[in-house]
Amino acid sequence: MRVTIHKEGRSILFVLFLIITAIDALLYFIAPVIIFFLIAFATAIFFILVTNFFRNPHRIYPEDPKNAVIAPSDGEIVAIEEVYEGEYFKDKRIQVSIFMTVLNVHAQWYPMNGEVLVSEHHNGRFMAAYLPKSSTENERSTVVIKSDAGKVILMRQIAGAIARRIVTYAHPGTIAKVNQQLGFIKFGSRVDLFLPLGSDILVKMHEKVTGDITTIARLK
Repeated sequence: MRVTIHKEGRSILFVLFLIITAIDALLYFIAPVIIFFLIAFATAIFFILVTNFFRNPHRIYPEDPKNAVIAPSDGEIVAIEEVYEGEYFKDKRIQVSIFMTVLNVHAQWYPMNGEVLVSEHHNGRFMAAYLPKSSTENERSTVVIKSDAGKVILMRQIAGAIARRIVTYAHPGTIAKVNQQLGFIKFGSRVDLFLPLGSDILVKMHEKVTGDITTIARLK
């Protein structure tokens, strides 16, 4: 699988590289050798970790996407439950939530083919993303997609305690296509899916899923 640096991280990594290079160059001339090597080693590890966070794997969903809801992100399943969705549907839905750590890929893919009906950003808090209240109280973006077969699902990008920037490429009228990216959340976060009741859920609690690869559910 081909992996590149995500466009959302290129400017950050460039600036970080310049800062680290300047710090290490200054220490080379003024600090004791042992201090220089220790800090140079620490800054190199830090740069590698940040670079890893912005990795951008190019993936292709391996199955027939018809009626499938595909994992929009990497992470761990932290919720599978019937809830009242009060923002758009205003009725009961099945909520499936994926929690991402800083070690996960943080790009999001479209979970199914169709058309984007709604794309809205909401300001909010920055509590830990694994908490249930984060779905409605944290900084978040809501994307509603209508499938080619007429089924409608809601996907929510949620900022966490560290994540402070949500990027959403989807806009009303956008054609949603599997294997294409919907957005990116920087530095730790969560994604919620709200599916029709009766959907065939194919994942379990605490299961690790892979964005654009793992099938979350089949819509009936």
